Amino acid sequence: MLSSRHFFVTGTDTDVGKTLVACGILKAAEARGLRTLAIKPVAAGAEHTAEGLRNQDAVMLMAAMTETLPYHQVNPVLLEPPIAPHIAAEQAGKRITVSQLAGLCRGAMMRAADIVLIEGAGGWRVPLNRYELLSGLAVELQAPVILVVGMKLGCINHALLTADAIRADGLCIAGWVANQIDPQMSYFDENLSSLKAMLGAPCLGVVPYLLGSEREADVVSASLDISIL
Repeated sequence: MLSSRHFFVTGTDTDVGKTLVACGILKAAEARGLRTLAIKPVAAGAEHTAEGLRNQDAVMLMAAMTETLPYHQVNPVLLEPPIAPHIAAEQAGKRITVSQLAGLCRGAMMRAADIVLIEGAGGWRVPLNRYELLSGLAVELQAPVILVVGMKLGCINHALLTADAIRADGLCIAGWVANQIDPQMSYFDENLSSLKAMLGAPCLGVVPYLLGSEREADVVSASLDISIL
């Protein structure tokens, strides 16, 4: 049962639908009458808007959560080029650290909410600098992990390796979501069955392939069972 809990959302790779799934979870929680908050501590890839540089993932999270925070609290570290965060930071003359991000996240989490999602960048082993990984933030915050598996050829290997790394860091996998990113994937059901048998964590749902619509978060929400978190 969800009650004043925070989760770290990661994926088996980049572009596997972390933000889409996170928005679906936020919508599902709202439907249960829960207050929600989401943080994208580090984002690499930004667009120029009337409000300044903005990352689309962070904007989507802001639209999906119930509580209101200013952009700089939802996405405190924004890097313009869509490349590895530690490389983008080096190019910008910045240094990102786990302790810095943990403090920023804790500041945002002072806002009362029943469920808080902290969305990572890329997969589990993404460098922040030459010595630290973004996964260290999840460890510092002691956040149970929600793993988004991009369903495509090779996903079993990617998912099992990621799950092993999460557990090696001393964290539990609260649940995982199968996101059908490849509509032509052969033996989808068989791969899904293997993952359910081997991941050792509850499957929160299976998200169908989405072509893109204004109500994607609602479709994802309807595909998830967050009561098992």
